[in-house]
Amino acid sequence: MIRSMTGHGAASCEHEGMHIAVEVRSVNNRSFKAMLRLPDSLTSMEGELEAKLARRVQRGSVSLTVRMGDGTARSAGRINTTTLKSYLDQLKAVQGAGNVTIDAGALLGLPGVIVDDGGLSLCEAAKPVIERLLEDACKQLFAMRENEGAALRTLLLSLGQTIQTRLDEVRERAPEVSRLYGERLKTRMATMLAEAGIAARQEDVLREVATFAERADIAEEIQRLGGHLQAFRKLLDPANPEPIGRTLDFLAQEMLREANTIASKASDFEIATRVVDMKTAIDRIKEQAANAE
Repeated sequence: MIRSMTGHGAASCEHEGMHIAVEVRSVNNRSFKAMLRLPDSLTSMEGELEAKLARRVQRGSVSLTVRMGDGTARSAGRINTTTLKSYLDQLKAVQGAGNVTIDAGALLGLPGVIVDDGGLSLCEAAKPVIERLLEDACKQLFAMRENEGAALRTLLLSLGQTIQTRLDEVRERAPEVSRLYGERLKTRMATMLAEAGIAARQEDVLREVATFAERADIAEEIQRLGGHLQAFRKLLDPANPEPIGRTLDFLAQEMLREANTIASKASDFEIATRVVDMKTAIDRIKEQAANAE
């Protein structure tokens, strides 16, 4: 199935006093690349979430953003009373030797006094919700990518039909090239030899035409390009469950190779004109392959 690499999905909910929102965006990239933006309390989930994305998305640059607001007591830090008491005992000992003012605000800023151990419990509480929201956001992302992929498939099939039509015309024209070359050669040789007073031998003309026909034979290239077009249509079959972007790009390169060879070997204006149309369509296929998963 062909999918675009461009998509967006989002999901959010309220859970145990927390507001959690997950957003997934994807754009073109030659391979899979993930970029995650998570709250500090959820950084431990980064590797797991990236792995979940990698299992769902084959190709594209994907950004995952998780936003979370917690209005419960979990978001508040805890005062480490043992550490605070140790600081106070030391300050009282110093105060006994002189006039020392104890500032409560400064005490709370001392190392180890405020302990933020609610992050782990917050992460554990939010994890199943984030995973569910990620699944919902990915479904929206895939739906958008598939919708754009359907439109992309229609365009690609149209381009493939253009190539097939021009290839059929080249196939029909190819036998005429040798015949027309033979006629032109006979005329030139007859004119040149007549000026020299020499009669043209038929076997010489036939030998020269045969040499040209062998050099300009494009039957093999026509057959190979036709085979590539069959593979192209099979690749775009909606029943094909595999991502096709890389294969489509490779196939377009092979089609372009055959088209170039046909143009260089045929030495015919009519064929060259049709090859230009084919190459234009192939270039457009390559451009669109860059947006196919």
